[in-house]
Amino acid sequence: MKIGIVAKLFMLTTLLCMLILATMYIGQTIFFKQYYANQKVEEINTSIQSFEKAYVKADGDVAAIKKLQQNFYQENQTWITTLDGLGTIKYADDFSVKIHLDRSRDKDFSDRDITIPLYSFTGLEDIERLRFNLEEGKRIFIDGIIKDDTFIPVIITGENRNNVLENKLLSEKLYGKQAEIESIRLSEKLDSKQAAIASRQLSEKLEREQDAIKPSPKDSTQSYLMGEIKKLQLPVGAANSTIYTNRLFIERIKQFQVNLLVNENHISTAETIDYEQNNIKYKLFIRPIKNSDGETTYIYAMTSLQPVDEAVQMLKDYYVYLILFVLLLVVLASFYYSKKIAKPLLQVNDTTNKIANLDFSETIPITSKDEIGTLSRNINTLSHTLHSYINQLQQDIEKEKQLENTRKEFISGVSHELKTPLSIMKSCISILEDGVASNKKDYYFKAMAKEVDKMDMLIVDMLELAKFESGTYKMKMDVFYIDQVIEYICEQLTLEIANKQLHVYKQLSGIKVVANQRRIEQVVTNFITNAIRYTPENKNIMISTIEEQKRVKVCVENQGAHIPQDQLVKIWDRFYRGDTSRRRSKGGTGLGLAISKNILELHGSQYGVINTEEGVLFYFYLNKK
Repeated sequence: MKIGIVAKLFMLTTLLCMLILATMYIGQTIFFKQYYANQKVEEINTSIQSFEKAYVKADGDVAAIKKLQQNFYQENQTWITTLDGLGTIKYADDFSVKIHLDRSRDKDFSDRDITIPLYSFTGLEDIERLRFNLEEGKRIFIDGIIKDDTFIPVIITGENRNNVLENKLLSEKLYGKQAEIESIRLSEKLDSKQAAIASRQLSEKLEREQDAIKPSPKDSTQSYLMGEIKKLQLPVGAANSTIYTNRLFIERIKQFQVNLLVNENHISTAETIDYEQNNIKYKLFIRPIKNSDGETTYIYAMTSLQPVDEAVQMLKDYYVYLILFVLLLVVLASFYYSKKIAKPLLQVNDTTNKIANLDFSETIPITSKDEIGTLSRNINTLSHTLHSYINQLQQDIEKEKQLENTRKEFISGVSHELKTPLSIMKSCISILEDGVASNKKDYYFKAMAKEVDKMDMLIVDMLELAKFESGTYKMKMDVFYIDQVIEYICEQLTLEIANKQLHVYKQLSGIKVVANQRRIEQVVTNFITNAIRYTPENKNIMISTIEEQKRVKVCVENQGAHIPQDQLVKIWDRFYRGDTSRRRSKGGTGLGLAISKNILELHGSQYGVINTEEGVLFYFYLNKK
């Protein structure tokens, strides 16, 4: 059923408005949030891949790796760092305390220096309050575990009774709440020396209790160390302290370490984890890397999805303005669709005017199935049909003109060329009738026979040339070796070459070509015959084939007189004789090069003639098989 233009305009405008409103509502309430989150995750994953490559390339260069982390945060607004196989931040020496150990139950950790990262125990905002207790020369006591020959501190107790630092997440997993309570009580009752002794005793007690009630992490042992602070290292500048000031990021790293050490949740493939705190959603990215020694490094990153919530809220606040925009869009859309429906009518008018003037170059685009679409289709069909018939008629007229010209030229050429041999024959007949020189009767008969042969050859060439020039001749293509054709023709012309004592030099390659073999033989024969005819005795003729990428060049060069530069193009014309060196006495009909030209043009071949240092070079190209 056809739909009227007015109804179609109304429905299209209404549907467009409904589609815009529905798209805005669905996109804002359902898809935008998810799209934003997915897009951000995809971009961050791509950035992490680039970070991983750059990290491996840095090969432990701390300054370069720190720079990579800073650039990553600035470009993606995402915190990133690298952790070792035990979940400790690598290259965290800029926020650490260096301790010289003087006593340990584990001899491997006695009388040596260790560096303890402080991010697990305190934040930068609290370091000024604790800095006095971590000054150089102060005693310090450390409870922790040893895993894979690495000491991981859990509780740090200073000489000052009020100074207890604890990795609470790991401590609670290992010792429970009891460790922190007893440490505080102990520090309130004892002086610094007593606190140190009591702290050690407390630690040993807790170890015994924990061994009794809870197993240690797999492949790890609990240990107690003490020593003297040698150096406190704090970050310099805000850029270097980005991850230490973000306590949420640090807490997530500490939780990840607990999962590695206590729960043995090792990650072998890249993971993206959702996390929410204070009604704000975060994405955690964990990507393990293994080096050639089998050691695992984790790339750990965290980003906030809070901006998307802010963007959605912003859209809601400006929803009124969006509605006004949609109303304006409705007006513009109605105007646009009115113009869209009127446009085909204008095109129909312009196109029919051009058809009336026999200009069929333009067609009407069909964009609908209504009355306008049907009219446009019919006009296009009519235009195409008229154009086809008129083109065919013009081609037939041109072909007829060409045939008529060919016939006229043929008659004119034959009349002109037969005039001389007929005159010679008439003279011979008159001499024979008059009885003059009766002793030379055989001579005159031979002269007449020779002229008859020339006329026969001339007529054959004229007919063949007319056939080529008629535009109706079709070349049938063969595949053959061009060198074999040239060798065969040279063999056929051996007698003519020997009569003039010419020297023929050949440089031929066994190359297959695609062409009409009989006609190419005719061209080569004509070129070589011309070379023999116009080469002085005891001179040279050079025949060569030059192989190119997709075609082969056939060259016939002879020593002798040059062709004047202004006549190089004219020699391809029928019956052309530019000077006495090309007069009829040399032989031929004057049609050989014209026939060769037509044969090569029917092949679509490039051809030509040039003067060389010692003579003239004819050439043409054929396509290789």
